[in-house]
Amino acid sequence: MTADRGTELRAAPERRLFALGCLYVLGALLIWLALVQPPAPLWLVFLLVLGGLVLALAEAMRRASALTLRLTDAGLADSAGRVIARWEDIARIEQGTFAAKPANGFVIVLNEHAARGWAPGMWWRMGRRIGVGGITARRHARAMAEAMAARLAARETEGQ
Repeated sequence: MTADRGTELRAAPERRLFALGCLYVLGALLIWLALVQPPAPLWLVFLLVLGGLVLALAEAMRRASALTLRLTDAGLADSAGRVIARWEDIARIEQGTFAAKPANGFVIVLNEHAARGWAPGMWWRMGRRIGVGGITARRHARAMAEAMAARLAARETEGQ
C-alpha cells in the first residue's frame, strides 16, 4: 500500500518527549529518594523496585514509540512487521467522544478475542478490542481511523 493519507501513524515528537521525560524523571526520583534518604528497609526495597519498574516502562515506551503503525494489505501492522490486526478479523472502528479509547486515538473491535499485546503509548490489545493512540497526534489517528472505516465499508458493499 502506498503512503496515502491515513496509512501511517507515528508518535507525535512533543508528546513522546513529554511522556518519556515524565517517566524517566519519576523513575530517577524514586531511586534517588531511596538512596539519598534511606527509609525503613521495606520502603527502601519498595522505592528501588518501583523506580526500576518505571524506568523499564520508560524504555519500553521509548522503543515502542520509535515504531510506526501502518495500514497494509494484511491489516494494521507496525514498522517492525508485527501484524496487530488483520482486515478479516476487524468488525468495526469506534472513535466517538464517549468510546473507551486511548487519548487521541480510536478503538478497533475484532470479530473474535485475540492474544493480549501492548506497545506503551501506541496501542494495546485486550479481548476483542485494540486501542490505538496515546502519544500520537489526534489528526493523524483520526485520518487512520477514517481510512480503516472506509476500507471496511468498501468490504461490506463488496460482500453484499
